[in-house]
Amino acid sequence: MKLLETNVSRRSLLAGFGATAVGIITLTACGSGSGSASSGAKDFVMTVWGGDPDKAAYQARLDLAKSKFPDYNITLQIIPNKDYAQKVQTMISGGTGPDIMQVAEDANAYSSKNQLLPLDDYISKASLDLSGTFGPVAENWKYKDKTYAVPDRAGAMILYYNTAEFEKKGLKAPTADWTWDELLSTAKELTGNGVFGFGGTEWWPIWMSFAYQNGGQIIDPSSGKPTVNTPEVIEALQFCQDLVYKHKVAPSKVDYANMGAGVGGDAAFASGKVMMNSTGFWNIGNLAKQEKISWDVAPIWRGKEKAISAFGSGLAVSRSSKNPADAFKIIEFMTSAEGQQPILKLGQDVPARQDLQKSQEFLKPSWLKGDVDMQVFPDSTPSIFKPPFIPEWNEMQKAITDAMADFWLNKSDAKTTAADLQKRLDSIVKA
Repeated sequence: MKLLETNVSRRSLLAGFGATAVGIITLTACGSGSGSASSGAKDFVMTVWGGDPDKAAYQARLDLAKSKFPDYNITLQIIPNKDYAQKVQTMISGGTGPDIMQVAEDANAYSSKNQLLPLDDYISKASLDLSGTFGPVAENWKYKDKTYAVPDRAGAMILYYNTAEFEKKGLKAPTADWTWDELLSTAKELTGNGVFGFGGTEWWPIWMSFAYQNGGQIIDPSSGKPTVNTPEVIEALQFCQDLVYKHKVAPSKVDYANMGAGVGGDAAFASGKVMMNSTGFWNIGNLAKQEKISWDVAPIWRGKEKAISAFGSGLAVSRSSKNPADAFKIIEFMTSAEGQQPILKLGQDVPARQDLQKSQEFLKPSWLKGDVDMQVFPDSTPSIFKPPFIPEWNEMQKAITDAMADFWLNKSDAKTTAADLQKRLDSIVKA
């Protein structure tokens, strides 16, 4: 779920992960997998992306790990999101990769190149129940029936809404059983005088949610082949475009540019220009610091079925690790209830553990003023769909951007766009 610096950086990658800060935090002695000759200690390097909130949370967690494993020397290296994949892959190829690395949507770009170690034997020996502990997001980190990462951070996409405007217009609060028609009718009620009812659908976690809600898929999980040129996906895409250009309840790119809100709806929602906005956990912290609007959060609507995107990340062991079994022990601890405590205490993100999402420390956090319905996160978990995190993820994202450029400008319809995207993905995805 790369999630936590600026609104734009968080939305740049599920959702949402990005970074602008660079730094290396040495918790103990530096090293990369080799043992210390003088003390017999083992040295580890862990790479993540992120900014100051991530730095504080990961440092706190690795400090706890150090207390658990006093003979482990752990160095935390933070790499800017824009450089992360290239730098880490270069390090691994050169034999100087980290022992532990954070992964997200492009995890299988690493695992398909044998840059990550399968963790199934370690998971089995530790008697870990990933599905029972982390819910459906545990499936995100599998490739060809092998598990390459343990869930670490994971939060469903949710709906932010302007409570004052809902009350003013006598509208009922959004629910998980809202249909597309209810979403549309409510957005119409909230639209007018330069204000839009809904934040838009161009961001892939949103339009893909519509597609999966309609019974569609982007990649067939059985065959591994692209399946965007189907009636289910086409209908969903057309509904998404119609929200902007037919019903005019969501801003176009030009509208966003005119209101100075940038890409996405976070800033537009905070400024009162958008009444409902779909995004991740990170905007709770941003909104909690302002007093311009009154707001709350709600679960995402449904279509023919419930399907919600999620944002998060996992922790993996790279093939460079000289002590992979011990590196896994660190991951096992960091994804334990104790190891994930700093995530929720510092308000960094949604911890992947379902027990922590249901804890009072998460539902009523000390850092959050006001009454915000944090229960939407654990309640939304059963509806999270498995996204197509295939090895060609990065190439797929570029194909989506290129194929849908005219679509989001209302220069092509959903049927034409889906056919074009299907051809592009067919040439990229190797089923």
